[in-house]
Amino acid sequence: MIPFPTAKDVRMIPFVSLAAIAAVAPAAAPLQLETRILAERPAATAGAAPMLAPARRMMPGDPLVVELVYRNTGTAAIAGLVLANPIPRGLAYRGPQAAAAPAPELSVDGSRFGPLSTLVVPLPGGGTRPATADDVTHVRWRLPAALAVGGTGRLAFRAVVR
Repeated sequence: MIPFPTAKDVRMIPFVSLAAIAAVAPAAAPLQLETRILAERPAATAGAAPMLAPARRMMPGDPLVVELVYRNTGTAAIAGLVLANPIPRGLAYRGPQAAAAPAPELSVDGSRFGPLSTLVVPLPGGGTRPATADDVTHVRWRLPAALAVGGTGRLAFRAVVR
């Protein structure tokens, strides 16, 4: 078993990049963010959705959900919000957690984002190869609508312990 971040450690994982902060206009309201790393456990009944619980100790291959909960605590709506998330070390990206959320953009270098099918990874001797989910280093969401005062939301992606 490998130790996995506790709730205290999760707060120290750098979740939102400067791109997310820079996306808020200078006069915009504050944005409160919380990162949760949740373990995915089989459902108690057949056909039910898997249960999520705070991750404690995980083994390689264990499925997780990395969740970002956001809230506008200010006095003005926040428009054009972009939230970028580096994949925590020791995890590999596996896909979006919910189909209803805005589709995430992915990156293998933290600077160029797009669908996984459009990304490439440079090879040591030159050239490139198509990127795979294991190559993803960052996930980014563009919120389609302004976040109203007091508004909240949740974005998440599936991952696995490396």
